[in-house]
Amino acid sequence: MSVAPRHAVPGGPRHHVRQDRPVRRFLAAPVITESSLSRAPASSAIRLSIRSRSADSRSRSEAAVPGLGGRVDRSRVAAAGHSFGGQTAGILLGLRVRDPETGEAEDLSDARVRAGVLLATAGNGGDDLTPFAAEHLPWLRHPDFTRMTAPALVVAGDRDDLPLTVRGADWTTDPYVLSPGDKSLLTLFGAEHFLGGISGYEVAETTDENPSHVALVQQVTLAYLRHALDVESSGWAAVRRALSAGTHPLGRLESK
Repeated sequence: MSVAPRHAVPGGPRHHVRQDRPVRRFLAAPVITESSLSRAPASSAIRLSIRSRSADSRSRSEAAVPGLGGRVDRSRVAAAGHSFGGQTAGILLGLRVRDPETGEAEDLSDARVRAGVLLATAGNGGDDLTPFAAEHLPWLRHPDFTRMTAPALVVAGDRDDLPLTVRGADWTTDPYVLSPGDKSLLTLFGAEHFLGGISGYEVAETTDENPSHVALVQQVTLAYLRHALDVESSGWAAVRRALSAGTHPLGRLESK
């Protein structure tokens, strides 16, 4: 069933929801272990390699999905990610991250990626990091957002108080604030790191379950990508009108 979410943006994209399952809350948090920290830099490189290879192997992807062959517009490619995945997407858009071994910040952007969506993504490094993050998470130490010139939508929760930064929730707005070019920022009121539960239904890591937040993220990101990839812009115009005035109960949208 296609329905407009509660507090939906008039004229914005509609979406499908399930209404036959109860909403449950789980008070659990992700755990960073010593073993996961030792694997983290390699995992980040692997994620980026996978993203790049996925752009190179679209023909195989099309062939693997029945009915998809010949229907993919290869001129319209976007990257999206949440948390560290958002940093990976940002790298494809031009974000530079210094290699902890070589000290170099290589350009790993991909010109085929025309736009991105960065959800609850890490911000500036240096003195903005907690001692723990500065010691154990080297890819957060010296990000350079000044080269991230490709268009992007940044989504941040105003209660996303991560243990990685001394600044508080506004740290995750840095990909918008510190980068040049065509950028937009969606701030969700009362949202924490998982933005109401975007990871999936009944995912234990969600600490702020809110279906209305999830619906708004879905609506705004879909409208943005259709606009950024030149599909159509009426949905994006509608969400900008509704969320830029500062009167929407769930969030605020700003652009530069």
